[in-house]
Amino acid sequence: MNKNFIRFSACIALATTCGYAQVNDSIKVKQLDEVVFSDTKFSQSKEKSGKVITKITAAELQKKSGQSLASILNSVTGVEINGAQSANGKNLGYYIRGGKNQQVLIVIDGNPVTDASGISHEYDLRLLPVDQIESIEIMKGAASTLYGSGAATAVINITLKKSSKKAIETLIYSSVGTNNTASNHKYNGQDFNQGFSVNGTIDKVNYLVSLNSTETNGMSQIAEPNSDSNYDKDRFSRINYLSKIGIKASDKLTLNFFGNYDKVNNDYDYQFDNTGLNDTDLNKSKTEQFRFGFSPKFIYAKGEFNLNSSFSKIERNYQEWNSWTNEIDNSKYESRSVTVDGFNKYKFNQEFIIITGLNYQFFDMNTQTPYGELTSEGSKFNMIDPYFSGVYSSDFGLNVNAGARINMHSQYGNQVVYNINPSFNFGKEIPLKLLASYSTAFVTPSLYQLYSEYGTASLTPEKNTTIESGFEALFFNRKLTINAVGFYREQNNSIGSDANYKYSNIEGLNKAKGVETTLQYSFTSNLNCNINYTFTQVDEALNRLIPKHKVNASIDFSATKRLFFNVNYHYVDDRNDTFYDGNLYKVVPAKLGSYQLLNALVKFEVISNRFNVFGNVTNVFNQDFTENSGYSTRGRNFNIGLNLKL
Repeated sequence: MNKNFIRFSACIALATTCGYAQVNDSIKVKQLDEVVFSDTKFSQSKEKSGKVITKITAAELQKKSGQSLASILNSVTGVEINGAQSANGKNLGYYIRGGKNQQVLIVIDGNPVTDASGISHEYDLRLLPVDQIESIEIMKGAASTLYGSGAATAVINITLKKSSKKAIETLIYSSVGTNNTASNHKYNGQDFNQGFSVNGTIDKVNYLVSLNSTETNGMSQIAEPNSDSNYDKDRFSRINYLSKIGIKASDKLTLNFFGNYDKVNNDYDYQFDNTGLNDTDLNKSKTEQFRFGFSPKFIYAKGEFNLNSSFSKIERNYQEWNSWTNEIDNSKYESRSVTVDGFNKYKFNQEFIIITGLNYQFFDMNTQTPYGELTSEGSKFNMIDPYFSGVYSSDFGLNVNAGARINMHSQYGNQVVYNINPSFNFGKEIPLKLLASYSTAFVTPSLYQLYSEYGTASLTPEKNTTIESGFEALFFNRKLTINAVGFYREQNNSIGSDANYKYSNIEGLNKAKGVETTLQYSFTSNLNCNINYTFTQVDEALNRLIPKHKVNASIDFSATKRLFFNVNYHYVDDRNDTFYDGNLYKVVPAKLGSYQLLNALVKFEVISNRFNVFGNVTNVFNQDFTENSGYSTRGRNFNIGLNLKL
C-alpha cells in the first residue's frame, strides 16, 4: 500500500478523533467577541465585522517558535506561500484566491509597504523576522476601498512588537537548527537565529529597540541530482534593527515614531535546467531597506483621527554570472516610497459611524543594468485617493459596511472602487453570523511596467471584482467553532507581455472561485484540535503554483502549565508549473506532485513567563517533494532554542 496514503490516512484519523476541528497550524479561530482591525482600520468586535478575519496573536506566534514568517502564513486558510519550504533565500510567491504577489497587499503598523523598483511593486517578506512581530491579521477579498492599490485578493496586516508596561524589559532569544534537503542528512548547525529587544514605559513615554540576526547555509537553492553532488551551498544572511518611541502628549493626543533598517545578503541560482550550469557561487544579491515614519492619533468626543506616514528606501544590488559572455554582470535597483494616510472615525450614535480618509502615495526608482538605465526623473508617479466607509450596527444584529474610493493617478487618470458588506449576527444565545460582500479592487501598473525598456506608458490598472458569502458559528457551549466562506473573483485588464515583449493590458476575463473553511474543537482548556481546508479553482491563465485542494491540521496539548506540545500536518495538492528546458531552449509546462508534511514541536517553561526552551522537527518523514520546478526543498530538520525575558 502507498506509504503516502498510509500517512495521510493516519493524520486524518488523528484529526477526526479530535472531533470537528480547525487548523491554521494551531492558529485558532476565536470567539465572535474577539477584537479585529483590518476591515475598518479601527478596533471593533468580531461579531460586528462582515468578514472572516484570521488573527494570529502574540501567544499563538509563541507556539510557532523556530518557524519563518512564510511558514506561519502558509498554514492559514486560503493562503499559499510558495517557497516557504525551500531554501531561506528562495524568492516567495503569494497565492491567495487565484491571485499572485501583486494582488496581495502587505501592511506594517498601518503603512502599506512595497518595493517600487520591483516588476510588480510587491513587498519581500524575507526582509521581516517573526521575532519582531506582535500579531498578524489576514483579511481575504478585494479591499481597495480602504487600502488602495494591490488589495485585490488579501491584506496581510502586520503589527510589530509593542512596548512593555514596565519601566524596562529585556527579551533575549536564540535558536540553532539543521538545514537539510531530503537527500542530505548532515545534522549539524546550519541555521542560526538570535536577537534581543529592550523596551518599556517611563511616565508618558514608551520605547522599544530591537536587533535580530539570521544566518543560514547548507542548501543549494536549485535541486541537487543526488546526495553525493557537490552543488554550491547558497548562503542567506539577514540583520534587522527596529526602534519605536511613543509619547502620550495628553489624554487625547498620542505621538508615535518608528525607524528600521533591514539588510539581506543572499546567494541565488537560476532555475535548474538539467545541465548544472545555473549552479554557481558567483550569483549574489544584497538588499537594504530603510523605513521611518510618524503616526499621531487624536481622540475626541465622538471620534478619532489617525495619521499614518512613512518613508522607505529599498536598494537591491545583484552580481550575476553571464554564461554567454563569461563575465560578471552588475545591476542596481533603487526605489523610494512615501505614504501619508489620514483617516477619521466619527460616531454619529450607537448604530452608525463613518470613516473618511485621504491617502497620498509617491514612488520613484533608479536602475542601472547591463541592458539599460532608468532615472527617478523619468520613472515616478503619485496617487491621491479620497475614500469613505460607513458602518451601521443595529441592536437587532444587522451590520452593514459600505464605502467607495476615488483613485487619482498622475499617469493614467481617475477610477472608482467600492464595496458593500452586510452581515447578520443572531446574538449570544444563537452565536451565528451570516455574511456576504461585493467589492472591487485595482492593481496599478508598476514603474518598471510603465517606464522600463519593456514598459508602456499607456498601461491602465488591472481590475478585480469579488463576491463572497459565508457564516461563522459557535456550538456546544463555544467549544466548537466553524466558519466557511465561498468566493467568486473576476480579474480583467491584466498586465502581460505582447509579441514584442512589451508590457500591455490583456483583453479578456479570468475567473477564480473556491471555498475556505475552518473548524476548531476544544476538549478542554489544555487540548485543542484544529483543521482548515481550502478549495481553489481557477481559469487556465491563472493556473500556476495554485493547489486545488489544501489541508492544514494540528493538535495543541498543554500537558502541564509549563509543558506544551504541538503536532501539525500539511497537505498540498498537485500544481502546474513551468520549466526551462536547456535542450529545447524554451519554457515548457511541468506538473508538480502533491505532498504531505508532518511537523512537531515541544516547549517547556523553565521559569513561568520568563524563560522557556523549545525544540521542533519539520518534515518528520523526510519526504522528498517539489515546490518549484528545479528548486530544492527542506527534508527532515531539527531546531532548538530559548527565549529569556528579564
